[in-house]
Amino acid sequence: SGLLTRLQTSAPTERTLASSNSFSQNVSSCLWKLGRLNHVAIAVPDLEKAQSLYKDVLGAQVSETVALPEHGVYTVFVELGNTKLELLHPLGEKSPIASFLQKNKTGGMHHICIEVDDIKAAMTELKKKKIRILSEEPKIGAHGKPVIFLHPKDCHGVLVELEQA
Repeated sequence: SGLLTRLQTSAPTERTLASSNSFSQNVSSCLWKLGRLNHVAIAVPDLEKAQSLYKDVLGAQVSETVALPEHGVYTVFVELGNTKLELLHPLGEKSPIASFLQKNKTGGMHHICIEVDDIKAAMTELKKKKIRILSEEPKIGAHGKPVIFLHPKDCHGVLVELEQA
């Protein structure tokens, strides 16, 4: 039992300190900063049914449906206190959500949105680091702020939206 106690107390502590020090050094060199998780977006095949789940069954505060034709979606926001869920439903034939739902019939997580303090600086630095951005310029997102999307293949399979804080 003496060996087990020494392994539990010494080895993990050393690894944690080493990895956190190198991580914080990398972060401080950026000209922009990541902020809080703004929302997790979920594609839904039936928007009314999804709204009802969060509002009537789970008791969450749910926004009205908003059409965003420039993005090809209807959006509904579910307030969670520390963040939001964004329910997405296709709007128009060329909606990216329609193609997502063809592959995922019951819906599912579509993207995560993280706030940044300087979206233009983020774009410049991410391009230098070979992270593909899915548009040449930011578009205005559901919150009326500039947003960009990062290619999922460059982000470990996750579609990442960055939103100007």
